[in-house]
Amino acid sequence: MILIDCARLLRARFDRALDDARLGLTAGEARALVYVCRHPGSRQSVLATHMWVEPMTLVGFLDRLEARGLVVREPDPADRRAKIVQPTPQAEPLALQVLEAFRTERESAMADLSAEEVVLLKDMLNRLRNRMIADDRGGAGQ
Repeated sequence: MILIDCARLLRARFDRALDDARLGLTAGEARALVYVCRHPGSRQSVLATHMWVEPMTLVGFLDRLEARGLVVREPDPADRRAKIVQPTPQAEPLALQVLEAFRTERESAMADLSAEEVVLLKDMLNRLRNRMIADDRGGAGQ
C-alpha cells in the first residue's frame, strides 16, 4: 500500500505543479507532450505503449495538444492507416517547463533522502517496473 500511497501523493503534487505553472495542460496532456518530444516521429500506438495508456486515451490527449498547435499527426508513409506524431516548434519549450515543474516536485518529495538513497530508490523502482513489465509481457517468472 505504501507504494500506491506514494504514487498518488506524487501525482497530486505533479497536478498542483502544473496548475501553479499555468501551462494549461492536464497531467495526461503534459506527459503525452513530453513523450512526443522524446520520441518524435513515433506512431501513436508506440507512444501509447511507452506511456502504458490505452490508445484511445492517448488520442484524447493528442487531440487537445494538436488543437493547441503543439503536435501534428501525419499518415505513416509505411502504413497509411497509422499516424505518426511530431512535436511542433512550440512544443519543446513547453515540454521543458513541464519537466522542470516535475523535477522541482520530485526533488521536494525526496528532500529527506541522501544522494545515495535517491540513487538506490531509483534503481529499485526501475527494477520493480522492469519486473512488472516482463511479467505483463509473459517474461520470466511465468
